[in-house]
Amino acid sequence: MDYRGVFATLERVCEDNISVLCGPSDLPYGSTANRLLTCIRQIQEHGRALEPVVGCFTAVYHHYDFDEQTPGNGYRTLVKVRQTLLLTFSPTLRPFLQTVVISMVSYGETFGKQQSGFGTAALSLLTSGKYVMDPELRGAEFERITQNLDLQFWKSFWNLTESGLLTGFSRMASSPVQVNLTLTLPPVTLRLPLAADPNLTITISPPIAHWGPGPVHMRLISWELREGQDSEELQAFYRSDPPPISVSSLPWVQKQPLSRWLLIHFHGGGFVAQTSRSHENYLRSWSKELNVPILSVDYSLSPEAPFPRALEECFYAYCWALNHCHLLGSTAERVCLAGDSAGGNLCITVSMKAISAGIRVPDGIMAAYPATLLTTDASPSRLLTSIDPLLPLGVLAKCLNAYAGAESGSVQPAVGGGGLSSLGRDTAMLLSDLTQGASSWIQSFLDPTRTSDQPQRRIGAGRTSAVASATNSECHVDFPEGFEPLRSECLAFVRPTSCPIIRNPFVSPLLAPNNMLRGLPPVHIVASALDALLDDSVMFAKKLRDMNQPVSLTVMEDLPHGFLSLSQLAKETEVATEICVARIRAIFQQENPPCALQKPPKLDQSASPSG
Repeated sequence: MDYRGVFATLERVCEDNISVLCGPSDLPYGSTANRLLTCIRQIQEHGRALEPVVGCFTAVYHHYDFDEQTPGNGYRTLVKVRQTLLLTFSPTLRPFLQTVVISMVSYGETFGKQQSGFGTAALSLLTSGKYVMDPELRGAEFERITQNLDLQFWKSFWNLTESGLLTGFSRMASSPVQVNLTLTLPPVTLRLPLAADPNLTITISPPIAHWGPGPVHMRLISWELREGQDSEELQAFYRSDPPPISVSSLPWVQKQPLSRWLLIHFHGGGFVAQTSRSHENYLRSWSKELNVPILSVDYSLSPEAPFPRALEECFYAYCWALNHCHLLGSTAERVCLAGDSAGGNLCITVSMKAISAGIRVPDGIMAAYPATLLTTDASPSRLLTSIDPLLPLGVLAKCLNAYAGAESGSVQPAVGGGGLSSLGRDTAMLLSDLTQGASSWIQSFLDPTRTSDQPQRRIGAGRTSAVASATNSECHVDFPEGFEPLRSECLAFVRPTSCPIIRNPFVSPLLAPNNMLRGLPPVHIVASALDALLDDSVMFAKKLRDMNQPVSLTVMEDLPHGFLSLSQLAKETEVATEICVARIRAIFQQENPPCALQKPPKLDQSASPSG
């Protein structure tokens, strides 16, 4: 629907309601009618002020697309979100997003009460009812959590997906596999042949950043048992004790030959949370659909292990896999790197390290909504963090600072790959969140009397209040006419990340010079339209295209950040996951690595898996 029609409809609805509410004074509405009338007039004023802004965006947003066949950038998304808010929300994802917010605020209320992560989750179920019934209370608590709770809360909340109960349900709903092994690599030196001259080798050191050499944890997933996967040589790397029962002893299991393909996966989680365990649901399906063994790396997490520890571990795992592919059930004739969010960043930077080391680069990269610019620099799509329950701006900034080392008091080895261990450390500075403005704006419509005369809820953190007061008193912001915040005492300020590490090319590949990106394999980016990182993906794809590097960009409409983990919840996420699989399959099936820009391959449902 054209934006002019949307605003015309909004204006007509407002006028109709105003005429009714301003009717005879004897109508039995009383103060409720006055409140509603005030709300409708404010909505009408905001709509009139917003229409020319949307018109300006609409006139220019096509200039920021990747190409004519791939319409997608932050300006388009802002216009789309505006239309969605005025008309209706996605009927498929709205219940899920509401559930996420209710779960988050319930978990936040009980967080820190001397309970385990799953115990807190169970206790939060008892308090969730009031947030289901009272959306205003839900918004206020969401505002409190996103502004005041530190990284310990977010790690704990996101790591609920690592719990045995949830992963058990996920495994029951996903494809069964014959191989699911956890492995630990000892920190030993590797030798790999040079890509330019295989007769020469280069030494690859184990990860050493921050606390010296340490092990690397991984998970091997395979739809079918293949040669080498039950070998005694691989058993030496088993992490579990006692070792798992081998399916090769089962009479109905036939061992398959080595696959020509190998998929190496780096999980997402903002560099601070989750492991391969919470990503098993789609990895199992990928292994079945592609009939390929998958090696997923459980890299160390921030803030205990800031950059470059995770990158070193992922690069070491990649090199080990090239040398020991026969143990993984593959000849590694074709190797693909795949990852989402933070994992997408690691796919790109591991390939950059392979180029700089002179060893074999992977045959392709599939990066889903990757983080290519780890700064808080403003962009149109970054404005989505003001309303995104999955990735608020304050939380995004906390993750970026943690990976850069700005939020780590002292680094230490991560135990067991970073599961549900307690952090027990407060952050040095709490970042405010633009979500406060959106929540306050909505609440002011619901109750205009709740302004400066009502005290705000605060947690017991006097330092946070002091910082906010100092910031508000020192800063003065001039807003465009018609866009002044309705609750001016609730202004939120976000300090940009200032750590110089975030501009390191191996942290923010979008900022890498061309010579460090030249030689990358084909990069297939699958981005989300409703994602704060959308503009970063578009800009990185444009940069590679301008260098004549092989790249494709697909923008999925109406999907948020993290859709791979939601693949079983909605038809839209299933389609997006199928496109990711199609991009990986295209990398495996390519005859020769392309040397020029290619268009995105079409989704081929008839292509049969091969191994």
